Amino acid sequence: MSTMADDDLTQEEGKKKGGMLKWIIILVVLIALGVGGYFGYTMFIAAPSEDDAATSEMTDGDQEPLENLEGTLVPLPTFLVNLADPLGRRYLKLGIEVEVRDEEASAALTAKEAKIKDALLLLLSSKTYDGLSSTKAKIELKQEIADRLNQVIGKGGVLRVYITEMVIQ
Repeated sequence: MSTMADDDLTQEEGKKKGGMLKWIIILVVLIALGVGGYFGYTMFIAAPSEDDAATSEMTDGDQEPLENLEGTLVPLPTFLVNLADPLGRRYLKLGIEVEVRDEEASAALTAKEAKIKDALLLLLSSKTYDGLSSTKAKIELKQEIADRLNQVIGKGGVLRVYITEMVIQ
């Protein structure tokens, strides 16, 4: 009978140890989830602090963030180009207005109109219908136009590009 009692005691101690081990594992998993959740929240969901936002929005040196700058809108002529589709039967009619930083950039747009038309015609005629059909593609096109204009008139002269008319036929 003593052997049976010893076996019962050993099983009870094993159950206690197994039960305690289960709670320790659960506690470690909960702590890991909490730390991971906090890290994910701070890195991906939470808005950046004012210091981080100010440094990431700075363009060059001591200039103001682009979002705070108000510029002058300058309309460009309407562009009508053949798209680079395989059959060559699609056309793009694009009207844009450009927000420039100051009067100097506005004057540069006027003075370098031929270079600007050339750069934008080459850019637009290289696009396809499929390459312009999504909203994401249109946003990328606006950025590409701004980049080309800044290459022609000088870095940072163009703040934003607005598409005022877009017809693909």
